[in-house]
Amino acid sequence: MGLARGSDCNKVRPRMPPSTTHPAPAPVEKPAWAHIDTVLLDLDGTLLDLAFDNYFWLELIPCAYAVSRSLTTDEARTLLTPRFRAREGTLAWYCVEHWSRELGLDVLALKRNVAQRVAWLPGAEGFLRTLRAAGKRVVLITNTHPRVLEIKAERTGVTGYFDAVFCSHQFGFPKEHPRFWEAVQAVEPFDRERTLFVDDSPPVLRAARAAGIRWIYGVRRPCVNCDEPQRIVREHGEIPAVDSVSDLAPASL
Repeated sequence: MGLARGSDCNKVRPRMPPSTTHPAPAPVEKPAWAHIDTVLLDLDGTLLDLAFDNYFWLELIPCAYAVSRSLTTDEARTLLTPRFRAREGTLAWYCVEHWSRELGLDVLALKRNVAQRVAWLPGAEGFLRTLRAAGKRVVLITNTHPRVLEIKAERTGVTGYFDAVFCSHQFGFPKEHPRFWEAVQAVEPFDRERTLFVDDSPPVLRAARAAGIRWIYGVRRPCVNCDEPQRIVREHGEIPAVDSVSDLAPASL
């Protein structure tokens, strides 16, 4: 089941968890670019604003589910939240076919209906241009479903900046799983000591570190296209983190 473009569900404003005041992060050591050949990059929350996905899953899907079941949106959220949490960190969480079956909604059609919300994070596109100009091998590795990636690429042209693009669905494991890194290494034989990886997800970053990637950075501000009090600041503990991927690119590149 889909919703018409004029549906009230499509008019709901993003409702993000309120942020708290965070201290300024400690200075982060810049990558030693002379010793880096390959750059592996996440998509959502690293290059593209997570506001789109947060709006979709926190607002639009509960509203659409409520309409389809004659519930209030709050009742729908109460029912959906534990179902979502049970799938976090699994391939099913990122699968539009899975959620279409589970919820009785045409998830892909709903995403297309609000595709105008897809947007770059500040500095991300320029960072990709810099990497290309510097001659680095740039590889996209994402948990995003391939058909959702198509929608986001249509809006932004993001895939055009990469030498290779890999979705976790083609390997059968999400990036949080050790088998993902074994599988991607088999088709993209990068030197782990000369590779940089950036992501906004702490579990994914920990998996990459366990896989032996030398240079790993987290993104602290994956969602900026929302009201100031609602912007997420994500902490990454012992993993070095930056506000934007553009913070990692020295002017010398």
